[in-house]
Amino acid sequence: MANYTAADIKALRERTGAGMMDVKKALDEANGDAEKAIEIIRIKGLKGATKREGRSTAEGLVAAKVAGGVGVMIEVNCETDFVAKADKFIQLADKVLAVAVESGAADLETLLATEVDGKPLSEVVVEEGAVLGEKVVVRRIARLEAATVDAYLHKTSKDLPAQVGVLFAVDGEGEAAATAAHDVAVHIAAMSPNYLSREDVPADLVESERRIAEETAKAEGKPEAAMTKIVEGRVTGFYKGEVLLDQAFAKDAKKSVAQVLSEAGVKGTAFARFRVGS
Repeated sequence: MANYTAADIKALRERTGAGMMDVKKALDEANGDAEKAIEIIRIKGLKGATKREGRSTAEGLVAAKVAGGVGVMIEVNCETDFVAKADKFIQLADKVLAVAVESGAADLETLLATEVDGKPLSEVVVEEGAVLGEKVVVRRIARLEAATVDAYLHKTSKDLPAQVGVLFAVDGEGEAAATAAHDVAVHIAAMSPNYLSREDVPADLVESERRIAEETAKAEGKPEAAMTKIVEGRVTGFYKGEVLLDQAFAKDAKKSVAQVLSEAGVKGTAFARFRVGS
């Protein structure tokens, strides 16, 4: 009989995030030696990595950090919510975030190529995924620089890490700027705009919306004399749904987001919004 206890199994599961049967088998093979068992779990996990390549990674978490006017946000994915809330997975995400902050990487390719303890971060992620027994991927990164950047993380389930993350940047400093930036970041998490300003919306998309609005109005039998006003009204409605600055502010629908920022004496310069799996 192997020299280990139920407490040893529990401790090793907490350290690795691996399943109970995998932990027990590794401890059996290692005759109760925890460090050797971890090595066995890792090796067996790496052997199975190729088989996991095609698996879906729709779970995971979003993590973010702001320091010195620079905000960094990452999304790390796994296969199941069980792993998403495992300490080992959360620690891996923290490591990825730290590398993202320290390296100054602004795109995923650069981040994954960054060396960690003599090897690319991409290899570290694969190895840690091997221990967890699931496919793990770093899906994306965002990096914003401004006078003030706010990071907001939202949990869609109390049992899981943050599933929604937002970075929002404004061009001013001080308490009013910080408060407005945070309030708008929370708004972005809830309202999920796709563009910062009207100028950011592709012209062909606007023309498509205008054409659809006109064809719909004609199909509804709207009078020709009112057609221009009706079409422009519907295009404005499109902007209010897609453009952050045009949206009605979530905390006070009588104001637009642009008005809220103006009252705080700042302008929004950029935002990023991640939702796990979408």
